[in-house]
Amino acid sequence: MGAGIGVGVIILAVLLIAVLVVLVKSVVLVPQATAAVIERLGRYTKTVSGQLTLLVPFVDRVRARVDLREQVVSFPPQPVITQDNLTVNIDTVVYFQVTRPEAAVYEINNYVVGVEQLTTTTLRNVVGGMTLEETLTSRERINSQLRGVLDEATSRWGLRVARVELKSIFPPPSIQESMEKQMKADREKRATILAAEGHRESAIKSAEGDKASRILLAQGEREAAILRAQAERQAEILRAEGRRAAAYLEAQGEAKAIATRFGAIKSGKPTPELLAYQYLQTLPEMARGEANKVWVVPSDFSGALQGFMRSLGTPGSDGVFRYEPSADDGDSDRGQDIDTSGWFDMPAPVAPVVVKDEPDEPPTRSTLPPLPLGPTASSPAAPSASGAHQADPRPLQSSRRLPTQGPYPQR
Repeated sequence: MGAGIGVGVIILAVLLIAVLVVLVKSVVLVPQATAAVIERLGRYTKTVSGQLTLLVPFVDRVRARVDLREQVVSFPPQPVITQDNLTVNIDTVVYFQVTRPEAAVYEINNYVVGVEQLTTTTLRNVVGGMTLEETLTSRERINSQLRGVLDEATSRWGLRVARVELKSIFPPPSIQESMEKQMKADREKRATILAAEGHRESAIKSAEGDKASRILLAQGEREAAILRAQAERQAEILRAEGRRAAAYLEAQGEAKAIATRFGAIKSGKPTPELLAYQYLQTLPEMARGEANKVWVVPSDFSGALQGFMRSLGTPGSDGVFRYEPSADDGDSDRGQDIDTSGWFDMPAPVAPVVVKDEPDEPPTRSTLPPLPLGPTASSPAAPSASGAHQADPRPLQSSRRLPTQGPYPQR
């Protein structure tokens, strides 16, 4: 009895295990972004993705699971010979995605290895027609050519190549050293050019500053020269006015002194003896000059004096001729006082020169005020032959104007 129960339990356990195995074999859970290729009796049946799938136990099976996400595969450096016979090592990165899992399983044994080998051969074909410099500067063109060839070749494998990039390009060490020297020379060349341009700009700026300073200095010197010339002219005008006034005053004073002297002589009723005495006192002064070597005294001097006194004088009671003043001799001093109130008035200052920036136009200046230059019809009259001096009480004026044409004052 006990043996029969033990056999029954074993059979039950075997059945349970068989049921569990059948359940496991008949139910397959395929996660999202993953595709499962299912075969029935060794033949492709269907492809499922992201769902729970029931299989016929011992009839259906999952051949392969394929990742449907975009994959990034980096390949090791591959030696490539350029058109100028230089060997460079190029790293590539390929971005691709499986679009048809059944083709990726049945059309190629290992699609990753296939993509790698196809990338290497295509890269050698593309770079083999370029020089090293073109290879280094034409990465975008190489990428587009590689992508086009790979996408066309892998389409039958159920793959879509999204992008191909050259990760790095390693030239030979000797070429790298030459390139570094060339780059260094180019940098030094650019630095030298920039330094030369800076020096040129500095020289231009310095020359422009020097030019501007020289122009300003020349303008300042010109204005200073104009102002000095104006000051000189004004000083000359004032000196001439002073000399004219002094000469006129001196002449007026001398005329008045002579008139006063003659009036005193007339009022003193001189005799011929007095005139002879005065003449004898004057003779030494006349002979004192260095050019006078011989002086002759006229022998008929007394006779000449007597004739002069007879013509001008009146004989007195003692028979001596004396000068008798006339009735209007007492008025000989009238009119000698001259009004000189306006002689020493300062003339109006000369208008300043307006200097313009344009060098072609002469500087402009306003018209100068009238300057008195000498006696005119309104000036005091000259002494008459009779000795009477008539003076005009009005101040001495002049109606003349100095010419003001031209950029500089005329003297």
